[in-house]
Amino acid sequence: MKVGVVLNPVAGGGRLKREWPLVAAALKKHFGAFDLRETQAEGDAERLALDLAAQGCDLVIAAGGDGTASEAADGLLQAVDELGRTAELALLPCGTGIDFARGLGLARELDALIERIAMAKGRAVDAGRISYIDDHGALASRHFINIASAGLSGATDRAVNADRRKGRVSAKALFYWRTVAEFVRYRFQSVRITVDDAEPIESRVALVAVANGKFFGGGMMVAPDADLHDGQFDIVILRAANKAKLIWDLRLVYGGRHRNHPAITILRGKKVVVEPAGGGGDAALIDIDGESPGRIPATFEMLPGALMLRY
Repeated sequence: MKVGVVLNPVAGGGRLKREWPLVAAALKKHFGAFDLRETQAEGDAERLALDLAAQGCDLVIAAGGDGTASEAADGLLQAVDELGRTAELALLPCGTGIDFARGLGLARELDALIERIAMAKGRAVDAGRISYIDDHGALASRHFINIASAGLSGATDRAVNADRRKGRVSAKALFYWRTVAEFVRYRFQSVRITVDDAEPIESRVALVAVANGKFFGGGMMVAPDADLHDGQFDIVILRAANKAKLIWDLRLVYGGRHRNHPAITILRGKKVVVEPAGGGGDAALIDIDGESPGRIPATFEMLPGALMLRY
């Protein structure tokens, strides 16, 4: 087996880079030689994963947070589309957000996790594709593996990623306080939501989450019934309501206890379109696996069993 590793050297405030000699020794113990590539900027993990697949790697290990994992998955899915080359993805999670890994229930101890990856067989899991308007006003698209959303989550992503405490305080605490701070000043957005061929829903919302995985936002179980193998998204809509009450009720989301909340609607489907509605106002920012590269209108499409994941 030919193995490649995409390492984000600043993940976890640089902790992964500092511990790399131990990580490299464990990888060599279980896999032998491997091809190491390091990211230097946003988007690098996508390019590096695509290149590793093109160079014949059978397994690409993303060492970093959710952003690194998502970009690597995007690169591997591009390799399938553009080159007809399939490589498996595995995760060594370390970063501000490790929500996708949390949903997989990965081992926390390093050697145990790498041994598990070495012994496991790749499994086909669902992925998504999102088309949106980027920050320059151009149409853009990319794959995602966990959760893509519109609304408060996009504003929170930008605040978290700009926070100087990132990597030095717990992800849960950072995401919670940034979510609360952004919610206080957030203006509810009027949107039109179309799921598959159903009649569009128009509503003022705080959030529309299109979920493949269960967790986002540093441990919030926003989609408790999401399944990586069912070929459908869980679409969680948080409608406008009293802000103070919604902020208080954030605690429910961490345990997935918000299903019956009066401001929550949960739908299921394979294609979701979210557009501005009602005229005026700024278009809601989007979130893609913990990054916010643009805004709505956005189209989310399910790709059943598109990614080979080893876990």
